[in-house]
Amino acid sequence: MGSVDAQRSSRQPAVGGSQVRGPRRLPPILSRGVLFAAIAMLFFIAASRLPTHSQSGRQKGPAPSPTPKNSRSRQASKLPPPPLMIKPATGQSNTNDNSTEAGDEVVRVTSHLVPVPTTVVDTRGVAIMNLRLEDFELSVDGQPKPISDIARAESPVRMAMLFDNSGSLDASRDFEKRAAVRFFRNVMRPADQAAIYSVSTNIELSQPMTSNVALLEQTIQSFAKPEGATSLYDGIFMALTYVKPFPGRRVIVIVSDGRDTTSRYDHDFEATLQRLSADECQVYVVQTGVYDNANVRDLAAERRMQEFAAQTGGAAYIPKSVDDLDNAFAQISADLAQQYILSYYPASDKRDGKYHLISVRVKPQPNARVRSRKGFLVKVSDRA
Repeated sequence: MGSVDAQRSSRQPAVGGSQVRGPRRLPPILSRGVLFAAIAMLFFIAASRLPTHSQSGRQKGPAPSPTPKNSRSRQASKLPPPPLMIKPATGQSNTNDNSTEAGDEVVRVTSHLVPVPTTVVDTRGVAIMNLRLEDFELSVDGQPKPISDIARAESPVRMAMLFDNSGSLDASRDFEKRAAVRFFRNVMRPADQAAIYSVSTNIELSQPMTSNVALLEQTIQSFAKPEGATSLYDGIFMALTYVKPFPGRRVIVIVSDGRDTTSRYDHDFEATLQRLSADECQVYVVQTGVYDNANVRDLAAERRMQEFAAQTGGAAYIPKSVDDLDNAFAQISADLAQQYILSYYPASDKRDGKYHLISVRVKPQPNARVRSRKGFLVKVSDRA
């Protein structure tokens, strides 16, 4: 018993004496050091597990490689070269315009083209086909000149018909109208165009330029009974001004007795002939009214109409009967379809505003009949 009591007494605190000591505490300095070390260890562990971030909180990407100073030039060298700019063709022109550019320097050469429509027939009047450039000889003022080019008559025709509606023509008007209608049906190709002028005291553009044959026929049929005087030369001047801007072969067809009575004083025969030569327009004449009264013929009017045609490379027809009208128009249609177009570029000394004579000859055909324009005139303002 005594030993048991002694053990109990040793576990119980003593009453009235000092308390029993608990666990021993570390000094304050050591406690703080351990605490700081533990915090540092925790922070290090946490930081090692977190992904690396920049200071702004955005994830860092790979650093961009520096751009070399000549990067633009390298990129430009890889681009394809720019396309060449080629000016579209603008159609036919009366000038041959060549330019050479070197830096800021531009050298321009301009030459005036003189087209020479030429018809070649045999002694029977049948067209001679398949001629070549070397078969032709061209002379200007009696001197041989080179022919730059030769073409067939595929180029479109721009035609103005002057239809005499004056009082001097009446008896056969219906026949003339029907013949003119048939002419347009035969001569007009899809690319061709024609206009119609009514000629009397006043000049009227009854049908502007068109390729519609039906409109041309309606215009001819709509002409009323002829009356008034004849301003034929005024009509030729107006038609020349009208057709000049159009590309292609320019042609005037005159259906008249050829007598001019009321044109302006400055539109006489000589002035009209000079204008025809300068504007490079062919003239075809169907002289009407002769068969109305064969005993009354204006020979002077006939000669003037023949001169208009001969000087421009056209032809004049004087039908002696109504049946001859169709033949005359048919011959004009065939003429326009079978022509050769010779090209000539005159030298600078020929571009002097003066009239120069032209002659064309076919070498291998001694019996050939050649019809072409008789000369040309280049205005001084047209010089290069």
